[in-house]
Amino acid sequence: MTDLPLRALLGIFRLMHHLPLSVLAPMGRGLGAILFLLSRERRHVVRTNLALCFPHWSDAERESVARRHFQCFGRALLESSIAWFGSEARLRSVVRLEDWHHVPADGRFILLVPHFAALDLEGIRLTLEYRGIAVYAHQKNRFFDEFLLRVRSRFNGAKLIARNEGVKSILRGYRDGYSLQLSPDMDLGARDSIFVPFFGVQAATVTALSRIARLTRAPIVPVVIRQLPGGDGYVIRAYPAWDNYPGDSVEDDTRRMNAFIEARVLEMPEQYLWLHKRFKTRPEGASRVY
Repeated sequence: MTDLPLRALLGIFRLMHHLPLSVLAPMGRGLGAILFLLSRERRHVVRTNLALCFPHWSDAERESVARRHFQCFGRALLESSIAWFGSEARLRSVVRLEDWHHVPADGRFILLVPHFAALDLEGIRLTLEYRGIAVYAHQKNRFFDEFLLRVRSRFNGAKLIARNEGVKSILRGYRDGYSLQLSPDMDLGARDSIFVPFFGVQAATVTALSRIARLTRAPIVPVVIRQLPGGDGYVIRAYPAWDNYPGDSVEDDTRRMNAFIEARVLEMPEQYLWLHKRFKTRPEGASRVY
């Protein structure tokens, strides 16, 4: 019985994916505005993150970004129904690729996929281009966990590996001919993490990108999704593969990753996933921020 509301909600999403973007986009922004008013805890998280990362902004500037972030998130949530249920052709038309020539044609690469608002649209869209592996965290609800596993792997033989399966499973998939999608810019606790700055704040950051790059010697190609204005969909931009990566140390590599993400965030600050408790894990002796 506990899964019935979730099943009903996903049923609505299945119906909604047929709607044009000109309808889905304003509906999603409206949903985000409602979530901003109702989600006291997540509103606090977003405001705290923005205050930590942008202390030089005025209160009004941070509040504007916070409200717009919820609207971007609400829109991405509704439009993710296209990635979950839509056809390959529809997904290609909604999420377009830009500068894809930076991605090696032989399929031997690691994509750095930072957590911008439309991550599910991005991840599933990218699986149309190659045989890929992505690392994921299990959901608390078993039904929803199985649903996400199914929809995220529905194209081109994509595979998902749970984080607790470890690096060996990831490397085995790479040796079997799969490319990798890694999104290591979340606070996943102290395990396998080091503290490096993110907008000047010491942030627990997993070192998977550097460690796996050292083991595979695969090129690192960053890709970032941008939500376009109105109902124009999305663009995934590929950036040139990083030179001299991995570098002299895992710490230097992880700092470099965060610096790249910072630059992209500054281009569209409302679209980064500020809903996440990025600074939940604190250095020894530091006070909690949430």
